[in-house]
Amino acid sequence: ALAQGGANVASGSVTNSPEVLAALQVLNGHFAAEVAAGNVPVEHIQIAELLGMPKYNQFIVAVSVGAVFFGACTYIGNGPNFMVKSIAEHQKAHAPSFLGYVFRFTLPYLLPVLAVVWWVFFRG
Repeated sequence: ALAQGGANVASGSVTNSPEVLAALQVLNGHFAAEVAAGNVPVEHIQIAELLGMPKYNQFIVAVSVGAVFFGACTYIGNGPNFMVKSIAEHQKAHAPSFLGYVFRFTLPYLLPVLAVVWWVFFRG
């Protein structure tokens, strides 16, 4: 919560690099004290270690991109899609089935967008 709050404040108010670096040093000092006091679970330390290893970053990026970009491919992967389908069905409006959504919207519209995202950011 502290890190998210710090990031929110920093992104909303900090406008130059020295201030960002100072804020990061303060946060880093706080977390170092938490680790030294034994207040950080082992799993969090292991995740931080993995994030710091460049050879594993590609896997973390792959999982993150998969979750973020491909979550919209189905009703299940994207909460707002599922909510809109639920509201439409409750109001007796037609909403496509699960596979109907995939074939009618995901493949013709979202797949080309995802291909462009891949081409621009990940083909290297």
